[in-house]
Amino acid sequence: MTDQPWAGDACSLVDAYRRGDHSPVDELDATLAAIDGSELNAFAFLDVDSALAAARDADVSQPFGGVPIPIKETDSVAGWPDTEGSLAFKDRISDHDSIAVTRLRTAGAVLFGQTTASEFAGINLTCTKLHGATHNPWGLDRTPGGSSGGAAAAVAGGLVTIASGGDGGGSIRIPAGFTGTVGLKNTYGRIPKGPGNYLGNVTAVPGCLSRSVRDTARWLDVTNGFHPRDPLSLPRVDGWEAGLGTYDLRAKRVAIAPDLGAAVLHPDLAAAVQEHGELLARAAGLQVVDHPVKLPELSYEWALAGLSEIRHDLGDLYPDCADDLTPEIAFGLKIAQKAYDLGARVRIEASRIALNEAMADLFDHVDFVIASSNPDVAFNADGPLPNRVGDVDTGPGNNGALTIPSNTYGNPAISIPIGAVGGLPIGLQVLAPHHREAWLLDLALVVERERPWPLVAPGAPR
Repeated sequence: MTDQPWAGDACSLVDAYRRGDHSPVDELDATLAAIDGSELNAFAFLDVDSALAAARDADVSQPFGGVPIPIKETDSVAGWPDTEGSLAFKDRISDHDSIAVTRLRTAGAVLFGQTTASEFAGINLTCTKLHGATHNPWGLDRTPGGSSGGAAAAVAGGLVTIASGGDGGGSIRIPAGFTGTVGLKNTYGRIPKGPGNYLGNVTAVPGCLSRSVRDTARWLDVTNGFHPRDPLSLPRVDGWEAGLGTYDLRAKRVAIAPDLGAAVLHPDLAAAVQEHGELLARAAGLQVVDHPVKLPELSYEWALAGLSEIRHDLGDLYPDCADDLTPEIAFGLKIAQKAYDLGARVRIEASRIALNEAMADLFDHVDFVIASSNPDVAFNADGPLPNRVGDVDTGPGNNGALTIPSNTYGNPAISIPIGAVGGLPIGLQVLAPHHREAWLLDLALVVERERPWPLVAPGAPR
């Protein structure tokens, strides 16, 4: 029996099980012990008895057979809390598994608990009235980001090899960039949502935070494919893991635009993204083109549209529950109640059309865009959301200016670890046209092979 959780990736853990070098029960025991002693506050709920039963019966021939995998608390697992990270729903229990959770069970995963998330997955800070602040394993005074902050902290913090996440405005890529993990935001519909999915904003996609490219590919193999409960889900595509490293990307066109023409970046971070973007282009044989990148900034419109889903979820509890909400969500709902009308909807749709046209035009001229995952390194774990980068006033919209475009347009984008600034991780984001996740995985694989990143943060269990 080991006294520490597995320090490699999920695929290597499954390999160890199959060789007989390790057991799912021992791994779960080590994981639970590490969580109990952790200062990260990355978990909202643990289901120990059911998990132990699943570990004892684990079929290690399955893709994730015996791997302890936590689920983001904004996803649904039957019999588990259904809080959305909000005090307003502190006593609500889910009566069903989401489609992705069902598929993970079928793939042999040992589902054992929920990771913390920002309230209603609404902001890039995981700090709620229900659970308090989640901490970044690279610096406990810093946030792992949000909304999939607990997932990123758990993976980078040495507690689990892989964790579920979701990305509606950067909620996988932002935490991945802040914690040195791999974070792929898929093409909209690649992994189905639901049952009972609120279509509304058509921006959020399920996914994972991982330590390796092959782990993310295996996650896609397990969870992707059409489901009738999600009418916008895409047909199944096989061979994500098997196809890694097989795509000829030479001479594909890439524009390197660390700020996407929309964000204010810390100069050191911008320089690192430029440098590593050029290194990646050379290593992969990409053709760097000097095409202007200037995307509309529509964080206000994105937020206003997304708040309708929160308002729908709260139902008759609102406005009486306003004092139970985090300041950001309470303020957003208050503004939305006054501002969201037919005229606002027209402006939202006009902004979305403008962004979609700009993205389509961009991908008419390039195959990839390389940018930063975040404007700066991770900020304070307790917040507030930053309104400045260095000495520059940016306003709150700067926090999502690099990631929201791909949620609005629906194309895939990935955050790849490229080192650190001031001792804190930074991520290089690559954007690609719709349905090109395999290209992104291969580019990430180039980085992983050329300049491997630490699988866990310094000082984390290993």
